[in-house]
Amino acid sequence: MAEVWHYIPPMAAPGETQMAIDRWLLDQHLQGTIPSVLRFYTWQPAAISLGYHQRNYPEFWENLTYQGEKIDLVRRPSGGRAVLHQGDLTYAIVTSGLTGDRQKNYETLCQFLIAGFEKLGISLNYGQQQRNYEHFDSCFRTHTKADLVTESGYKLIGSAQLRRQGAILQHGSIRLNPDPALYELVFGEKLTLSSPPAPLSTTELIAVLRENLQTCFGVTLQESLLPLEC
Repeated sequence: MAEVWHYIPPMAAPGETQMAIDRWLLDQHLQGTIPSVLRFYTWQPAAISLGYHQRNYPEFWENLTYQGEKIDLVRRPSGGRAVLHQGDLTYAIVTSGLTGDRQKNYETLCQFLIAGFEKLGISLNYGQQQRNYEHFDSCFRTHTKADLVTESGYKLIGSAQLRRQGAILQHGSIRLNPDPALYELVFGEKLTLSSPPAPLSTTELIAVLRENLQTCFGVTLQESLLPLEC
């Protein structure tokens, strides 16, 4: 019988709420209250998330607005650099029992992303570790071995982890329709755009990724609402 994972339906919420949910899911999994979890979400309003260890950032980020709303500035429980959450979809996985080092775990958990986008006509490969990564404000300014890039070198998905007592929270931003003007305002550089070969709805993308996670990991996703129960 296939292992059952919880699947939380997509939700839009402020960044602080989304990060609190991710941390709570990891805590509950560590306590044995819930099995592994997959969820997708968006950030409403738009937000800039800082990596857990990212202490320096431009002061003006604290007073930015987008379409009449203040842009949230929040800190992720995971590492990495700043991510602008506008026109993106975030995935999050909480699980445990993986073997190997951090890079091996990234490769294991990213299988469903690579397989899913391959079905949609987009080939993804792991990025190459670039020098001075920590000197850039933006996560998407460069890439690491944990990131997924297109054949042209465009970074489509940036992921980060929080590891605790054998359990892992891995979440990542999938860039779908970023606003180039907002990106330039935040990071002071132009965004190199790369669009999917055909229009892709968030609903379609989630459906494909859900299917491929079940196939890649040999599990069954059971839809569950917050708060979760086994």
